[in-house]
Amino acid sequence: MKRRTIVVCLLMLAAVAAGCNTINGMGRDVERAGEKVQSLSKK
Repeated sequence: MKRRTIVVCLLMLAAVAAGCNTINGMGRDVERAGEKVQSLSKK
């Protein structure tokens, strides 16, 4: 379980780093990542 969490976090970090060009864009990407984590934790 711990390894899976680390892998998910690294993938989200890579997506944020690759997808955002501005601070505003980074904020939106972080918000989306947080929403994904919340949806995964509800399962």
